[in-house]
Amino acid sequence: MQRQMHRYEAACYHMSYGPHKPVLWLRSGDTLVVRTLDAGGRDERGRRVSLRRLCQGPGELRSAANPLVGPFGVEEAQPGDALAIHIEQIRITRSTAWSAFLPHFGCFTDEVPGRLMQLLPPVRERRCLWRLDLRRMQATLRMPRSRIRMATIPLHPFIGSIGVAPRWGRVELSLTPGEYGGNMDCPETSAGSTLILPVFVAGGLLSLGDVHAAQGDGEICGVALETTAEVRLRIERLPKARIEWPRLYNNDYIVTIGCARPLLEAFKIAHREMLGWLVRDYGFHRDDALQLLSQVGRTRIGNVCDPNYCVAAKFPRRLLPPSPAGGKK
Repeated sequence: MQRQMHRYEAACYHMSYGPHKPVLWLRSGDTLVVRTLDAGGRDERGRRVSLRRLCQGPGELRSAANPLVGPFGVEEAQPGDALAIHIEQIRITRSTAWSAFLPHFGCFTDEVPGRLMQLLPPVRERRCLWRLDLRRMQATLRMPRSRIRMATIPLHPFIGSIGVAPRWGRVELSLTPGEYGGNMDCPETSAGSTLILPVFVAGGLLSLGDVHAAQGDGEICGVALETTAEVRLRIERLPKARIEWPRLYNNDYIVTIGCARPLLEAFKIAHREMLGWLVRDYGFHRDDALQLLSQVGRTRIGNVCDPNYCVAAKFPRRLLPPSPAGGKK
């Protein structure tokens, strides 16, 4: 069966993950190229997308941010399968990115949803404009009130929000991460990585958006370097994978992702999933896996500001056996 390349131009954007009608059907092994809006709904020229291009209909939720391209159905994908999303390229398509401070948003709010107790007075709303040098892959921010008047940081483009339709027919805001992926804000979802998502509905229904030019661990102010991009993915169906949470691998690590509140619960989910992966697919005894993970594991905090928090547990590939049991990743 010949693999195909699909270039999809979005006619409208969903603001939620759910059992929405697929905009395009793919076969396993096909490549998909899409252009994303920034988190605020602006295109590569800085123009805000018309409200008429935000999808409306039964079961649709309207989020405050993160318009999504899709969903894309994958032929023959059924509950119990998984989708392997090989992230081949993320090309930023404009020379600016923005970030912001928002009152009662970010990591200094209370961890209990809906309770506005803060350790510090709320920050004033402010927008920050970063200039992107796409040749040097750097971002620069002017800081005239600080001793250093300008800061320059490296770019690390990644997909902030990517996921499938959730289980049980749920519809979740594009701001929310969960077992379906979603707004994980995990910098490991970058070019060269393969993200593996469980399939809960026929076709999987993959959607994505919210590319970040860079972001620190936790996304503590609640907003990364928001920009637009062209993203190229190769989609592969993994029959009967039977995974419950997102996982990922790149040249250096295998990664499992947990999303929940409080933060410790997300931490536990991510590491429980890692232990299960090491035992089931790599042949470790559970006690040995726990001991080794305790000593060499690394933890990435995706975000501590969304409706659910996101934690990525990382295990170095150099300590894995030469090939997984059954030849699977």
